[in-house]
Amino acid sequence: MDLSRRNVIRCACGQLPEGADGCVNDSGKMPQVTYRSPTLSDLVNTLLVDQTDDHHFKATQLDNPSHHIAGGHLAGQVLVAASRTAPGRSAHSLHVYYLRAGDSRYPVEIQVDAARDGGTLATRRITARQDGEILLEALASFSGPIDALDYQAAIPDVPEPLSVPTMAEHLADYADESDGFWVRDQPFELRYIDPHPRLAKDLSDPHAHLRMWWRPTDAIPDDPALHAGLLAYLTGTTMLEAAMIPRGALPAHTFSALIDHALWFHRPVDLSDWVLSDQTSPSGIGGRGLASGTMYNRAGQLVCVATQELYFGRG
Repeated sequence: MDLSRRNVIRCACGQLPEGADGCVNDSGKMPQVTYRSPTLSDLVNTLLVDQTDDHHFKATQLDNPSHHIAGGHLAGQVLVAASRTAPGRSAHSLHVYYLRAGDSRYPVEIQVDAARDGGTLATRRITARQDGEILLEALASFSGPIDALDYQAAIPDVPEPLSVPTMAEHLADYADESDGFWVRDQPFELRYIDPHPRLAKDLSDPHAHLRMWWRPTDAIPDDPALHAGLLAYLTGTTMLEAAMIPRGALPAHTFSALIDHALWFHRPVDLSDWVLSDQTSPSGIGGRGLASGTMYNRAGQLVCVATQELYFGRG
């Protein structure tokens, strides 16, 4: 495998243009070509990584025409791998640094080392490699059950998910743009409460928050590690939108790269029902954009807080 031509920056969304050799063309802009998304079955099958021994896993990637590994997908894979080494405990945090881009035509080798096993907390150090090069370094922490104080911020006052327009209804006026990019089939059903970046681009004063209900398009196995991995994937592919809105940028046409990614899991997430994600971007500077998201289940319980920083370049 020849990795010498890899761009050291990965595309954050992984939903890349047909025929593109990289994230941008020679003019520095995303090409206007056909797009596709992985299916839910693709995601589930690849997040359930193969364990080769006590500390090593093999992770099949989701190929796409430009052969870039999606950062959120790899984050979900390393979280599932680390979870398999901490039986009886559930993930409560994951901190990821993305170091190099990878080639989605080839698997990634994941190594999980036990940094600590305490009475309640356990920490795992995770390294993802391809052809000997480190793509990702991460720390994940897991906790056993404990009876202690339980409090949280209240869920925002938002409409019920089925009263919110579907993605196709929300973006119907733009259905023909970019070969149907905005209304393409996706592994998750997304219902935007606030204007999607495509709509926000035409607003003089877009909303500071980007709130959406989401759920998988079909039933998935009852596996807490898989549910957490899917949540990591989704944060890696939707939170960038919050950082794009202040820039007047669009996911279909803008180069972006995940630099780092952190998630705190407060309660188990059950993806058999809707999840509310309340996303915002508190700062953008130096070609970077910071995005954060707070996620609640339909019962109003806070299940996850996530942050990520993206690189947009000098534009």
